[in-house]
Amino acid sequence: MVAGYRLTDTTLVSEIASARSTFGDRAAILVETVQLRRKAVAKFADPSGWLFTADALQQATAAPVAAHRARRLSGAVVHDATCSIGSELVALRDWAGYVVGSDIDPVRLAMARHNVAGVDLCRADALRPVTRDSVVVLDPARRSAGRRRFDPRDYTPALDALLAVYGDRDFVVKTAPGIDFGELGRMGFAGEIEVTSLAGSVREACLWSPGLAAQGVTRRATMLDGPEDITDAEPGDCPVAPVGRWIVDPDGAVVRAGLVRHYAARHGLWQLDPDIAYLSGDRLPDGVRGFEVLEELAFSERRLRQALSSRDVGAVEILVRGVDVDPDTLRQRLRLRGSEHVAVVIARIGSGPASRATAFICRPSR
Repeated sequence: MVAGYRLTDTTLVSEIASARSTFGDRAAILVETVQLRRKAVAKFADPSGWLFTADALQQATAAPVAAHRARRLSGAVVHDATCSIGSELVALRDWAGYVVGSDIDPVRLAMARHNVAGVDLCRADALRPVTRDSVVVLDPARRSAGRRRFDPRDYTPALDALLAVYGDRDFVVKTAPGIDFGELGRMGFAGEIEVTSLAGSVREACLWSPGLAAQGVTRRATMLDGPEDITDAEPGDCPVAPVGRWIVDPDGAVVRAGLVRHYAARHGLWQLDPDIAYLSGDRLPDGVRGFEVLEELAFSERRLRQALSSRDVGAVEILVRGVDVDPDTLRQRLRLRGSEHVAVVIARIGSGPASRATAFICRPSR
């Protein structure tokens, strides 16, 4: 019944009243469950039978990302020591040789028992290991009352404590994508950092212990939409040169993992500036969205407005690196009235007194 409600801003009050008349005190939790299941569609193929809490859903791993991680653990004995509501367990059940889950929160553990059939579960503190000789998967909480925690020592459990407890084990730890790589080194982490993107968005950084990392790899960018991955074990030499036919804005996982030069070397591209992530080339890599350069000019609002007006531009996509420009504000200030659509790539080229803000008017490949 509640699943059929619209639950929009205009209907919510009346529908809650209707649910309360039928289900009494259970109405609020039923309505919340339906709302959370609808939000969960962005992460799960079919969340219609799942139980969630709001915080657990926010932290839950998107199904394609969890499946990718599980494939890397194919055939292994795996203990998900922070299983929460079971988003990792679903994928691990399909790929691991054997999987067990545990969590310290009895409510989330009960939800996992409902959500994921056929997996052994127990209540346990992740900082007090209950398994041996298994790969341990850990996803410490990075939110408190809906607010993000940016210091990994403030995770629950704290990341430094987890690394100390499992330092002699094979482990995988999911962290925030913006985690300070240098801080990880100071904590003693010496394995592989994998940054993963999905649907054009960076989703997470994942720490793989040395025993699970590929030979010679300390950083990896994985783009699940490609699919493609690139590591720091590959060549990273690429030239810096003026713009060619195309400009490429590498996937956020590549940029976050610090593998822009490696990506350029793989695809025969070059950098426009050694400190800027934009790449250029005369050929667009297969499957990659790029921007075909139509015009280059020294950036100023006046020059850009004139150049766009002369091209009868009315809609513009704006990309910026290295220049203090807000794309949305600039778009409004340009006051374009034409019918054409272009992209404008703005970047600071050069260093010191010789640096200049440059705008490239481009035609998007798609």
